[in-house]
Amino acid sequence: MPEPTANTVSTARGRWPLAPRNLIVIGAALASIVAGYLVLSAGHPSAAAVLLVLGYCVLLPLGIVI
Repeated sequence: MPEPTANTVSTARGRWPLAPRNLIVIGAALASIVAGYLVLSAGHPSAAAVLLVLGYCVLLPLGIVI
């Protein structure tokens, strides 16, 4: 079995494949997505589009890859 690296977190059941920095970026992505939908419901589609694209197309994939 390979040794845990800096990109994994050990738990009682095994290794978690995402490091804390990944979870922070994924949390920022979720915040951006929620904010985007809230802005969309407030009637500002251009600003909402920017937040949603940032969350779905930039931050979420970045949080998985890094």
